[in-house]
Amino acid sequence: MTTQQGQQQVRQQAQQHRIGSGFGASSTADDVLAGIDLSGRTALVTGGYSGLGLEITRALSRAGAHVVVPARRPDTAKQALRGTDRVEVRALDLADQESIRHFAERFLATDRALDILINNAGVMACPETRVGPDGTWESHFAINHLGHFALVNRLHPALSPGTARVVSVASSGHFLSDIRWTDPHFHEGYDRWLAYAQSKTANALFAVHLNSLRTTDSLRTADTGRPRAFSVHPGSILTPLQRHIPREEQIAQGWMSADGTPAQGFKTPAQGAATAVWAATSPLLDAQGGAYCQDCDIAEPATTEDMLIGGVKPWATDPDAAARLWQLSADMTGLGDLAS
Repeated sequence: MTTQQGQQQVRQQAQQHRIGSGFGASSTADDVLAGIDLSGRTALVTGGYSGLGLEITRALSRAGAHVVVPARRPDTAKQALRGTDRVEVRALDLADQESIRHFAERFLATDRALDILINNAGVMACPETRVGPDGTWESHFAINHLGHFALVNRLHPALSPGTARVVSVASSGHFLSDIRWTDPHFHEGYDRWLAYAQSKTANALFAVHLNSLRTTDSLRTADTGRPRAFSVHPGSILTPLQRHIPREEQIAQGWMSADGTPAQGFKTPAQGAATAVWAATSPLLDAQGGAYCQDCDIAEPATTEDMLIGGVKPWATDPDAAARLWQLSADMTGLGDLAS
């Protein structure tokens, strides 16, 4: 390990401790935005028209932000967001790299600054699906990680220098898998839960490395103008994200009772949206970055295997793994130049 890597790892480990935000698991997105005025700010929320994304969009709008909602189903998004102020819907398919390029080019052409970018959209435990330029990318890794990797890299020129925040919605699902370095696309032995888990580890590592690009070398901590980045575990919430999981399986997993009542410890969508909104706006994080957050605070290192308790596993905050994943993603997408 180089001196620079060692210092970076120490910084990252130091970040993974609660800072006493004053909020908690029961706080809502509106709670954490109380007193915060986002008037004149522009936010972008992928998947911002369903489940947690819809709650995030509505909360940011109520705080005064103009919210851009990229959507694979624009008509559905417009219907869901009807009555929400300061929202615009634009077509985007995160499984399609050309769609991402076209979306970014159109946005950059408006010359608008982007203050908040929340990588929220994703798939969970879906049947084996292949996407990507050559049709061989596994869909969880391609959509949840590579799609957002490409989107952030392409939109980087629009991110407000020094003040923008990029928040990636990860999950305690990362407990189940590190990055499968030799077979990230599951060409051997597809497992829908491990595929989801790997993509959530990737979301966390993406934030680690993106945030590290703010510093120029091991001795300087000057802001390079690149965004501050975080990943968040929203908590356990029942939303349309679980559409690929049969109701019987959700009951068997203990997520809900037979009548559909969520299990104890599950959050409402408004509570689930809170940590992403907190990470995107809290002044307490002005000097932080790269951290994995939960319950509207920086998470502690995980000490159990209980995903309801949460915390973060070491493979999801390892700066060496984050740099390796960035390079792997750059090789796959042909992007990643903002690292230079």
